[in-house]
Amino acid sequence: MTLKRDLSIDFLGVHCENPFFLSSSPVGSNYEMCAKALECGWGGIFYKTISVFIPNECSPRFDIASKENTPWTGFKNMEMTSDKPNEVNFGYIKRLKKDFPEKVIVASIMGSNDDEWAVLAKEAQKAGSDMIECNFSCPQMTSSTMGSDVGQSPELVKHYCEVVSANTTLPVIAKMTPNIGNMEIPARAAIEGGAKGIAAINTVKSITNIDLDLNIGMPVVNGKSSVSGYSGAAVKPIALRFISDLKHDPLLKSIPLTGIGGIETWRDCVEFLLLGASNIQVTTAIMQYGYRIVEDMISGLSFYMEDYGIKKVEDIVGKALDSIVGADELDRTYKILVKVNEENARAVKDVMFHVLTGGIRQ
Repeated sequence: MTLKRDLSIDFLGVHCENPFFLSSSPVGSNYEMCAKALECGWGGIFYKTISVFIPNECSPRFDIASKENTPWTGFKNMEMTSDKPNEVNFGYIKRLKKDFPEKVIVASIMGSNDDEWAVLAKEAQKAGSDMIECNFSCPQMTSSTMGSDVGQSPELVKHYCEVVSANTTLPVIAKMTPNIGNMEIPARAAIEGGAKGIAAINTVKSITNIDLDLNIGMPVVNGKSSVSGYSGAAVKPIALRFISDLKHDPLLKSIPLTGIGGIETWRDCVEFLLLGASNIQVTTAIMQYGYRIVEDMISGLSFYMEDYGIKKVEDIVGKALDSIVGADELDRTYKILVKVNEENARAVKDVMFHVLTGGIRQ
């Protein structure tokens, strides 16, 4: 049984039919993929990051981390920005807005200098994008002038947000890297530079596996491997921690946030909403289960709201924040201790003895 309620929410002044979006990634890298996702019910797309730089991707470039009989607990990818020319990508965005006018299309962009950021911002708006995401967080770029190396520099984050904001009238979102100790610092810089929203988190730098026969990290690329981004259910606790940190910061608590990282089920979605995200982005779960996973998210969130009498999605956002406090603020006198009922324990012991021995004492 499925249930559909009004799950619409406004994010940065843009009306979204629901909070569920594809994150910028291989699952949203051309028209056909994005169209299929939107037809399945996703509220919008963060289109795969577009840059002036066109990467020459290796193959293989993916690996998984698994545990016992699980398909995977985490996913590693070494893919960079889109490998298509800008005119092709912005053409896809323009076509998507024409064919799905009620859906939200976000252009994710990444430059390496002022001119590139400016050009990409102008082209994104010209193509009809609803918002722009500045990717300051990709951990596997081959240039230190792009990706997470830039995202760890508050000065560069602020500056490039200023450049993009000066070249568009669209809302600008800064996508943060988790490969940093204190995400609030570059996030504040992004807002100072003109960004209106924050996206968190991108993938976590990782080495997932070592091939024990070859003694080489995986995936093996002509005898070598590299550190690159890790995603999937295993990073959800890290993502929730960073979102909580951002929303507890006095200078950022009122800034709209789109949450990313290990989201697979409707319960995951609700957790991100409760900690202050008002928009949800998904990739790895789609790679594992397909685009129709959004149907479970829509139905699950609808039932949750029905069960708790919640009228609007925005009424959920941030409701759990007050429960997260510093370790020094916990009531250390509060203790739940086990009290053993000796009589009941003896009775259970006798029953187990009879079950296991048939009542025959040796």
